[in-house]
Amino acid sequence: MTLDAGFERNPHTDGIVRCRGVTKSFGAGEASVAALRGVDLDVYAGELLLLVGPSGCGKTTLLSVIGAMLERDGGECAVMGRDPGEMQPRDRARFRGESIGFVFQGFNLLPTLTAEDNVSVPLLIGGASRRRARQRAREILGTVGLGERLDALPAELSGGQQQRVAIARALARDPRLILCDEPTSNLDHETGAEMVDLLRRTGRSADRALVVATHDSRIFGFADRVARMEDGRVQDVVAANAAGAPP
Repeated sequence: MTLDAGFERNPHTDGIVRCRGVTKSFGAGEASVAALRGVDLDVYAGELLLLVGPSGCGKTTLLSVIGAMLERDGGECAVMGRDPGEMQPRDRARFRGESIGFVFQGFNLLPTLTAEDNVSVPLLIGGASRRRARQRAREILGTVGLGERLDALPAELSGGQQQRVAIARALARDPRLILCDEPTSNLDHETGAEMVDLLRRTGRSADRALVVATHDSRIFGFADRVARMEDGRVQDVVAANAAGAPP
């Protein structure tokens, strides 16, 4: 398996994520189900990597392990040079909040809060003053094209607009790693393509990486590389144009 197809990188200086032999099972005894069966994966700074494969292949579980939301059973997983599995719960939560942004399939916006307040929440949790949190929320919502919808509730926004709020929330604390779980699944193709393009434009930078789990092959053209998963393993990692991406 090729781990760095299409890239010439030094994982010691450019690596954001390095997984080797990662395993994860759910349940016990005869009811145990292996979700990850020895995953090897590198994610480099400055890239957008798509994680693709059929339902149940382990994409969401792998994102959850990388994002310090699930503890792995075995193997190694370093995120920005640190191992979340070796951290105490409080330190792991702080690391996750400061260093990793999440964009979820169902948006996960708080329905009684405005767009501005939804984006302010992670900043307030991180210790920012209310004034600074609101200022940053307005800045980032303006960046994603919602500067005139600051006071709108989620129910007053379209699906694409809600996803823009979710992207703004993920970017609010300027994380080095952004993880997206099926961010286009609740959107039509045109809006979904706009969202991935927005993620690419606002989220990619020389010292940041994005990992997007998706079933949507139509967005391959926005990626740098595509990691194909099957049966709990990464089968290969190829340059996006070698994975059938449109030009």
